[in-house]
Parts: sequence; structure tokens; C-alpha cells
Amino acid sequence: MDPQKLSDCQSSYDRIAEEYTARISGELEHKPMDRMVLDDFAARIKGAGRVCELGCGPGHVARYLRDRGVDIFGIDLSPGMLEQARKLSPAIEFRQGNMLALDIGDGAWAAIVAFYSIVHIPKADIPQVFGEMFRVLRRGGLVFLAFHVGIEVLREENLWGHQVSLDLVFFGRKEVERYLAAAGFAIEDSIERNPYAPEVEYQSRRAYILARKLAQP
Repeated sequence: MDPQKLSDCQSSYDRIAEEYTARISGELEHKPMDRMVLDDFAARIKGAGRVCELGCGPGHVARYLRDRGVDIFGIDLSPGMLEQARKLSPAIEFRQGNMLALDIGDGAWAAIVAFYSIVHIPKADIPQVFGEMFRVLRRGGLVFLAFHVGIEVLREENLWGHQVSLDLVFFGRKEVERYLAAAGFAIEDSIERNPYAPEVEYQSRRAYILARKLAQP
């Protein structure tokens, strides 16, 4: 990923961190399908080992999973978002990191959850991201993704009255399945849904994919 785009992403989220948390941290209350798939993920992974939420933002997904018995911590690029996450969920560990180059040894985690975390990753860099996920997961480990479905790349320069510099990348569900398979994952579940009401979320279709690390990529 271009270093300037990486820097822009971090600084943009630092600027909107407080507003983002106020608007987004309670979203699961209004998204029954998200709760359903997260409940299923929690049931699969509870007691299996350490789980990381990559691109955790304010950490509300990590908190939801922790409340269901998952041993989870969060990683995010933005110090501002991490500050909000620690305020919201002081019992959970949150640390700064870059999903393109994770500062963690091979085979360390039982699972990864990344809810809308690949939205700013250029498609050319997705193989690197999924390669890092493969590397840090133990054999048989799970990765659970949620993302916006489509073919567009949207440019955002003003969000809630704050200046930002962000590209929002949409993906086809089968496209992401192919990226995961190429990285060495087997698809276990893959679904889509229509958007909820405009007051709940942006009007894009959403996809959820659960995949398991195979022995070799």
C-alpha cells in the first residue's frame, strides 16, 4: 500500500475517531444478521485460543465477542480509534498495528475477525493482507470477514464535517473467496444480505465469509 495512502488513512481516522465511535459503536443493536453471524463465530471459536479483531476501530465487535466468552484483543492503525476503544472497553487489550505487516510470530492466533476492515485496502494489496492472516493463524485457524459488496471505489474527502482522505473499496463475494483460496484458506461459509434502512447503515449489500487455514497455501 502506498505509504501516503496509509498515512492518510491513519490521520483521517484519528480526526473522526470520536464522531465515528458515537455513530458506529452501537450499530450491532440494529443489525440482527450481524449479531447472528457473530454469535455463530463465537460459538465456533470460544475456548480455542487467542482471537484478534483486525481493524478494530472503537472495538465494539471485540466487546460483543468478549461478552460471549471469546479471548479477544484488537489491532488498529489509528491511535485515535484505539483511544476510543480503550475508553469503551477498558477490559480488552488494544494495540496499534498494520494488517499489511503484522508484528506477530507465525501461527500465533486461533482466529481473526475483520469486520469491514479491508474497505481501505487496494485490491492489489489484498493478497498481502490475506497472506499475513494466513501466516499468523495456526493450522486450522479461522478468518471471518465482513465487507461491502460491489465493484466501485469511492473517494471520501469529507465525513461528518471532518476533512478525510479515504478510498472505500468494494469487493465481489466470489472475488474475495478467490483471494482467500489463493492465500491457502478453505471457504466454510459465505453469505450476502441487502442493506438495512438508511438510518442504520450505508446502502450497500454486505457479505460475510468464514474461511479456515489449510496446512499449506
